[in-house]
Amino acid sequence: MEEQSDLCGRYIKIFVVVACYWIVSIATVFVNKSLLSGQEVALDAPLFITWFQCIVSFTICFSLSRTGGIPGIFKFPKGTPWNLDIMWKVIPLSIMFTLMIATNNLCLKYVGVSFYYIGRSLTTVFNVIFSWILLRQRTSFRCMMCCAFIVFGFYIGVDQEELLGSFSLIGTIYGVVGSLMLSLYSIFTKSVLPSVNQEIWLLSYYNNAYSIILFLPLMVLNGELSVLWNYENYHSTYFWIQMLIGGICGFAIGYVTSLQIKVTSPLTHNISGTAKACAQTVIATQWYNEVKNSTWWSSNIIVLASTALYARFKQVEMEENSRKIVSDDKKSLV
Repeated sequence: MEEQSDLCGRYIKIFVVVACYWIVSIATVFVNKSLLSGQEVALDAPLFITWFQCIVSFTICFSLSRTGGIPGIFKFPKGTPWNLDIMWKVIPLSIMFTLMIATNNLCLKYVGVSFYYIGRSLTTVFNVIFSWILLRQRTSFRCMMCCAFIVFGFYIGVDQEELLGSFSLIGTIYGVVGSLMLSLYSIFTKSVLPSVNQEIWLLSYYNNAYSIILFLPLMVLNGELSVLWNYENYHSTYFWIQMLIGGICGFAIGYVTSLQIKVTSPLTHNISGTAKACAQTVIATQWYNEVKNSTWWSSNIIVLASTALYARFKQVEMEENSRKIVSDDKKSLV
């Protein structure tokens, strides 16, 4: 009876964490869309908005580092981003992180929320390409077929967006670049984590600290200084509440993502993220009263199903490889 109670409690915990991930992730996308292209804020400075979100995340991480975390919930690791030795090791990854979140928000500015997932769906394909180029890791035929279907679904989605008159070339380009940077960031994170004692929270803390500096020249190059100088709504309480909510959401998504992986598994996280993207697309079409044809919906289904299958195939391959290693160890002992 006690075991059943513990199991029930564990399932409830997993359900709550996954639900929090869905709510925070979907809310973050809609809040960012409102900030980036909504008429209420009306600030044509997407990099400034992203920069402000980094400031909010950094401030939260800095406060947690001072207090040691939240008692009874989690412990924040000790560390400072201003150590020169660590700085030189982490900054190359921070450049990728900065470009990744910048292009993601620029993509969201120009494309609809319903197309946002498709616009950034090539991350898996880039993972396979860069894993082979940089790490010399081969990919199985079935995983490559999944990637081919993802590209096919992406192509259909772009074609249908153009047919429906809602296609944005610059937004799609930003989405592809964002997928590329996310892939590189994921690959190089593994090599940088030992420099921060394998602490994801420290890496997030340092990335946000360095991004605050790295965004400054990007804002200048994007011509946002004149936009910020001429903006008239700085006195608006609504504007700053929206900005603050966007920053808190940006921090929260990092926390709930790590928490979901911790209480479930990387595979479950991928499946949950894929299902969340599906729900997000449906909600967006209803929220913005968008009418999509069956071919457009087919492109989403192809990309979502192919991504989920790819995650499952990789999981099976990793399990098979781990069993082979154990078997070889046993043979050597014999």
